[in-house]
Amino acid sequence: MKATATAHPIQGLVKYHGIRDRDLRTPYHDSISLCTAPSNSTTTVAFEPDRAEDEYVVDGDIVDGRGAERIRAVVDHVRERAGLERPVRVESENSFPTNVGFGSSASGFAALATALVEAADLDLTHPEISTIARRGSTSAARAVTGGFSDLRAGSNDTDCRSERLDVDFAEDVRIVGAIIPAYKETEAAHAEAEDSHMFEGRLAHVHEQLADMRDALGRGDFERTFEIAEHDTLSLAATTMTGPTGWIYWQPETLEVFETVRELRAEGVPVYFSGDTGASIYVNTTVDHVDRVESAISDLGIGTRRWKVGGPARLRGAEAALF
Repeated sequence: MKATATAHPIQGLVKYHGIRDRDLRTPYHDSISLCTAPSNSTTTVAFEPDRAEDEYVVDGDIVDGRGAERIRAVVDHVRERAGLERPVRVESENSFPTNVGFGSSASGFAALATALVEAADLDLTHPEISTIARRGSTSAARAVTGGFSDLRAGSNDTDCRSERLDVDFAEDVRIVGAIIPAYKETEAAHAEAEDSHMFEGRLAHVHEQLADMRDALGRGDFERTFEIAEHDTLSLAATTMTGPTGWIYWQPETLEVFETVRELRAEGVPVYFSGDTGASIYVNTTVDHVDRVESAISDLGIGTRRWKVGGPARLRGAEAALF
């Protein structure tokens, strides 16, 4: 009862903020994202009857505290569905910088849920697995289905699951990751979302933003898609910055990226910035312009990664196992 899976992290396009149900991690509103490849999380799990207790290891470090609680929520749900009582060993590795705003919890929990389902011999679709991954990280639901994905808000697993969208310009998208290594606390920001006086304002406009995003994606409108994502980045920041803690994730380098993107766009380059809760930024452009865009970000002295749109979480063979 052992399996290995890989999943790609996500870039939020219309991002969720705030969690309505803390156990199910259901959000207040829908959210849409794309997966960024080749960056990935690879996770191996094994149900081991002779083991005394669960063990969780990420990037070589044993996970405890709140991190272990989140992993256990996913593990216990799979054990309950499969009728298992065996302890589990989990090891996971990330191929990209974590805790800097690049969606590592999403890919990690998507890979975890996919591997657990296989090891427990459950026959589930990607949308069904997305409801399991969601219990560890809401965004992980979209990392399970991959590509451009849409997570509908809801109060149960039938309603709150991710579905992949068919987007005809996906192959032309390139993302330059501007790596600004400032540690961030996404979960803490979600916990106090409702306490921001901007939160009700975000809820009032985000449904129209979601409708506009679905329309742009359906029409294959690259510019409008990432224009909305850029606007949503600013909306999200306004909400996180006005909570009780006053989370300010951006660093001076973040603002430099924003300005560089706008300068490039003024010169006719199709390029847009987007960010989640973190200082690092996604810079979205096309195949024809990615060299120029990456060069402009590198000239700021900022490290970069180059990505394209990634697929869904997938199982791996025994040769990819971490133990």
